[in-house]
Amino acid sequence: MDLQWYPGHMTKARRMMQEDIKLIDLIIELVDARAPLSSRNPDIDQLGQNKARLILLNKADLADERKNLSWSAYFQEKGFYTVKADARSRAGLKVIHGMIREACKEKLERDRRRGIKNRPIRAMVVGIPNVGKSTFINTFAGKACTRTGDRPGVTKGKQWIRLDKNVELLDTPGILWPKFDDPQVGERLAMIGSVKDEVLDLDELSLRLIAYLMEAYPKILQERYCVEEDREPVDMLGAIAQERNCLKKGGELDYGKAARLLLEDFRGGKLGRITLE
Repeated sequence: MDLQWYPGHMTKARRMMQEDIKLIDLIIELVDARAPLSSRNPDIDQLGQNKARLILLNKADLADERKNLSWSAYFQEKGFYTVKADARSRAGLKVIHGMIREACKEKLERDRRRGIKNRPIRAMVVGIPNVGKSTFINTFAGKACTRTGDRPGVTKGKQWIRLDKNVELLDTPGILWPKFDDPQVGERLAMIGSVKDEVLDLDELSLRLIAYLMEAYPKILQERYCVEEDREPVDMLGAIAQERNCLKKGGELDYGKAARLLLEDFRGGKLGRITLE
């Protein structure tokens, strides 16, 4: 499945990030815990050189917990601070606050030596589309969220979000990258909803998902849809269509409807906790 999708507004967003990076102390990168590597924009490593880094494995509640632990260890070995998160819940936010200070301890120590007091940590929140950046910011900031207005050297109209006296966040648009060198990366991003369904072949995508689930999580489709798994993916999709009454006029199986049902169930966590890589 060959996916190349890079709208013009993403080019503009990348240029904005290049301009803003010099203003911040920390990059908070959200990735989807169901596809932690595929949902990382490789441009961020280049843009964020020499900046403190915190990776939030968001939607960790939807991902396989054993693999959450493995991916957390992987990123920590790369030198990143890492937190498992569910942006919809306030649980664990104190951990994130503490991790922000830990990631910026060198900056805080420099400020202390220079006699700079009460200068907040400025963090840029980045991530590809649909990893939960806006939800994270809204939940993290809560009702106390205030906008601090324009800052010197910041593009006119840009707004910072003050969490408290210690931390300010700069939101950025979700951006993908121009080319997926590995077609499986594009597939995984499509499965988790980071590429618009309108540009996808959902029937083919659902067959790829079925093939993966039958190999990595045997019996999970059987448990959800009451279908036998000893069949080819296309036959499995047909069985799901039959079981869930996805039919066209005349009783013909509606594979398209079944494909959408399967993808919605996966994205909503109804199949269980699944990690795609």
